[in-house]
Amino acid sequence: MSQLTTGEEQLHWQKWIGCRDPRAGDILVKKYIPLVSYHVQRISVTLPRNVSRDDIRSLGMMGLFEALERFDPERDLKFDTYASFRIRGAILDGLRKEDWLPRSAREKAKKIEAAIEELEQKYMRNVTPQEIAESLHISETEVHSALNEHFFANVLSMDESPKEQEHKEGNNYHINDEKAILPEENLVKEELYEELSCVIETLNEKEQLVLQLFYKEELTLTEIGQVMSLSTSRISQIHSRAIFKLRATLQNAKQ
Repeated sequence: MSQLTTGEEQLHWQKWIGCRDPRAGDILVKKYIPLVSYHVQRISVTLPRNVSRDDIRSLGMMGLFEALERFDPERDLKFDTYASFRIRGAILDGLRKEDWLPRSAREKAKKIEAAIEELEQKYMRNVTPQEIAESLHISETEVHSALNEHFFANVLSMDESPKEQEHKEGNNYHINDEKAILPEENLVKEELYEELSCVIETLNEKEQLVLQLFYKEELTLTEIGQVMSLSTSRISQIHSRAIFKLRATLQNAKQ
């Protein structure tokens, strides 16, 4: 983040909150732009190559602007924490609204899923990415990539809310509370998280550590590589392998 002393930043916040001073707003945006870059890098890891990182960055910047507009310094919450929620939320909302996974990728994912089902019935066990790749005459990397994209698409759909905002009943209209979580939805999610937790426990030590550092500690793949003394590409392979193992659980839960 750009270098500002605590006193300077407080002064800019006072100008921005007090009279929406445009120069103060620009300075604060520049200071927190690295937050956008951070979340863009994290989310981009699981997206297909056709998704423009510039588009994701634009969504993140919208989240940062929204955070700046809505932030209340009187609340006991740091701006970088509040902005992180807004930035990540804006990116994920944008991805949900766009059909970011191309038809070709969806078709490839379907073929891989069908091959997995056929091979598992044939061998009566979980199959490896190498066996799937050999069956479809594609590279193992393509298998990992397609399943990662498909996995992320399903994760996005888990958090989607109904598009209809109003329901008519007789002469009255009922407006949904978008923030309310229906009991049945909460139950399904809790069951899914429990199942995923059990599967995660079956992963090897490195796979569990990578998932923990990436999703819980929110480190980038490069930072995880530094922690584990491994290359970024190696960490990416471990991450892909772990996601591959989680695929079956998520797929069963969605059926």
